[in-house]
Amino acid sequence: MERSGQQMTNGPVSDHLTFSHLSLTLISPDANSIAMDGSSDIFSGTVQGVTPGRGGSAKCSVCKGRYLMCGKDRCPVLVKYHAITRSRPAIDGLELDGASPPGVFIGRFGYPKVMVGPLIPPDHGDTTVMDTPEMWRDITMEGIVDFRSRLVRGMHKVEITNVEGGGRIVDATREMAMSGNPSEAEAIFDRRPMGKLSLDDEVQPFGPSAPLRALSVGNLKIDQRIDKAYSDTDLLSTEAVVNLYKSGTLVSRIQKAFSVGAFGLGRNRKFVPTRWSITAVDDILGKEMLRRTKRNPLINGFRVYDYDALDNRWCVIFMPTSWRYELIEAWYPKTVWNPYGSDVEICSSHEFFEGRKTYAEIGGCYYAARMAVNEVLDAERRQAGAVILRESHPGYIMPVGVWNVRENVRNALRRPPSRFDTLNEALDHVSKRMDIPPRRWINNSAILKDVIQQRRIEDFLVSRSDALERMPEEPA
Repeated sequence: MERSGQQMTNGPVSDHLTFSHLSLTLISPDANSIAMDGSSDIFSGTVQGVTPGRGGSAKCSVCKGRYLMCGKDRCPVLVKYHAITRSRPAIDGLELDGASPPGVFIGRFGYPKVMVGPLIPPDHGDTTVMDTPEMWRDITMEGIVDFRSRLVRGMHKVEITNVEGGGRIVDATREMAMSGNPSEAEAIFDRRPMGKLSLDDEVQPFGPSAPLRALSVGNLKIDQRIDKAYSDTDLLSTEAVVNLYKSGTLVSRIQKAFSVGAFGLGRNRKFVPTRWSITAVDDILGKEMLRRTKRNPLINGFRVYDYDALDNRWCVIFMPTSWRYELIEAWYPKTVWNPYGSDVEICSSHEFFEGRKTYAEIGGCYYAARMAVNEVLDAERRQAGAVILRESHPGYIMPVGVWNVRENVRNALRRPPSRFDTLNEALDHVSKRMDIPPRRWINNSAILKDVIQQRRIEDFLVSRSDALERMPEEPA
């Protein structure tokens, strides 16, 4: 096959644009699609469920990214357009070859029959960074969208239980998910990949997609740790995930192997949609570490860990209490999940010592952050209550996946914390870091309210006890 790929480079890319035949699909907060079709230098579009007065297509067609009428500091439509324009010449055909990071994607629509296939860029060499969120710490939003838009998704429909008998495409996809290094791959599509950049708050973005006619991969170097778990058909999937994590396997690699049904009892193995596999692995690891955390002694004093990334501000508060946990997110107007609001929207999910019985309202990011918190507590062999505060500012113009929460909470917890004797002192520190005042965080927090209430009760009991001790004894 004639190679259509090229070596990955970090060189400059021209900003000169000509709008030709382009189709972008954005995922709006209400899960409706915003279809933008480019012709000449004019965007025309329709927005389902959004009126023009609230910043819909009317504003986009007038603004065209020149005036930032949406209030964001960068136009998300143009960010996506730039990325697709740069990658389109290399992927505009029925054949594609390149070095997969390795990457795979398992869809969820049509379940229990789902689309299975690889993510392949038109690039050769070391493409590991393209599908390894653990390496994205210092990469900008534009940088992430740029290289993720080059990943073409091949699609092959298969029954979720047909892990072993799905044919060569299925076998090759599984082998790529288990590989420890970039895999040279050649794909033949039934049609040209559609020019869409898929964005979602649960999974990393990726570029266009097309049904696969054939898929072949070069020499693969299977990760021996993953292969060992795959070969053990009597090993439970939860045990496989935990063992791999303990062996130092990256969480993102475990999630990929989990999604292609590489773990579990042989007769029970299934494909797991990528978004579900991400949360499943975060939940399994978080619960495993939490089981030990709950038996450990409490930390001394209060800690606050700070971190900023992608125009998100993070404060992670550790408190000397028994285990309890909460993630609170504040979305400013003109951000991903508050595009048309005029005030900050705050949402949260929490659990006390006994844990949750229902799926977190806030979604998969809850389990990703909980895992990151328990990594630290488990390593220290300590127990604490944890409240994570997140301010998402207008620079966070598009969703990039749950990894953003997991890795940035991890990054915060790698930094030396600020230490305090009281919760008030800790919240005073938060007030200097965050725009939202402590009182509003408290009003939206079940955990902070509970800790403050408990402190008041304890202070009352202590003061009452002291008063009784100071009272003179009654004469006999």
